[in-house]
Amino acid sequence: MKDTLTPGLTHTLHYTVPEHRTVPHLLPESSDFATMPPVLATGYMVGIIEWACMEALHGHLDDGEITLGIHVDLSHVAPTVVGSTVTVDVTLTAVEGRSLTFDVEARDEHAVISTGTHGRGVVDRRHFEARIDARLEGGRP
Repeated sequence: MKDTLTPGLTHTLHYTVPEHRTVPHLLPESSDFATMPPVLATGYMVGIIEWACMEALHGHLDDGEITLGIHVDLSHVAPTVVGSTVTVDVTLTAVEGRSLTFDVEARDEHAVISTGTHGRGVVDRRHFEARIDARLEGGRP
């Protein structure tokens, strides 16, 4: 991690919601999801928020480092329809060792749709990929 990775770092992401990011498309094999109204799915909203946090970190990690989502504490309090633009504002509030905490607010043209926090952990990509390979081979690292 670079010295520039400090609390107070902010970033904004804008995302226009397409049809394939709505609840019926979240898990198409689920008839329960398939019959829901076509609004932004919570699962996709979480992904958009993670994306905003990852973008906030551009230029602040050392070569070979990536971040992984390690904690999510988010509300989802209003529906967002297809074609709406979601604006996600994130602020890095804590850097504790290799753990990062972001405050999050997401909104569309009509309302705040989410608030909360998101945690990310900084890891070495090669080490993490080695752990994945070991699991694929039947190990438990």
